[in-house]
Amino acid sequence: MSSFVKPYGDTRDDGKVQLSFTLPVEWSESADEAARQLVAKMGFGDVAVAEGRRIATGFSFFVVYASTPVAVDVDGIAAPQTKTHAMSMDEIDAFVRENVGRKIRVAGACIGTDAHTVGIDAILNMKGYKGDYGLERYKEFETFNLGSQVSVEDLARFVRDERIDAVLASQVVTQKGSDITNFTALAEILEAEGVRENVLLIAGGPRVTNLLAAELGYDAGFGRGTLPSDVAAFVAQRMADRVLA
Repeated sequence: MSSFVKPYGDTRDDGKVQLSFTLPVEWSESADEAARQLVAKMGFGDVAVAEGRRIATGFSFFVVYASTPVAVDVDGIAAPQTKTHAMSMDEIDAFVRENVGRKIRVAGACIGTDAHTVGIDAILNMKGYKGDYGLERYKEFETFNLGSQVSVEDLARFVRDERIDAVLASQVVTQKGSDITNFTALAEILEAEGVRENVLLIAGGPRVTNLLAAELGYDAGFGRGTLPSDVAAFVAQRMADRVLA
């Protein structure tokens, strides 16, 4: 079987995709046609505007169906993995006691002007997420949840002053690349402070991937669907590796 794959909607390899976007024009039949032509110029075929409507003065929103002729070789793609084999909270605590020999100090925050704490709270708060307890409940983790709208300078200072082992920087807001800017700034400050090599630096957010995090100089990236135990197991195993090094 070929390792080249295409999106499919009704029939395998039909290339069907759905796109949605906004155009800065009043809605009209002409606006629908502008949306259709725009998608066609992107290289898609069989373009159909499923929905077009006014959303504000001078702005319209469109949902467009189309087909792409492009395929991708999935066997030729490699991305670094962060998730290890599943471990329970008790197993992770036992692993830390045996292989690290002390409590692991973890700090997390929503950086920049981001006020969305749902993700970082799901990982750190005692109650956790989907029945998976947060790091505050672990006996072998000392956890600091710094909350939202924490500047990268303040977070870096806390990491240095409190001798943090692992820092979880979260950002949901991504407009105009603000997440990339803030993630990059944090890594650069920690490097300038001379503490980067002693800290596990982890990025989190709904659009974060481990590949993106690696490109930004982070040790790991955790995105949508991450459980607290995923992060805890990663931190525990990386800390154990450092002890052995």
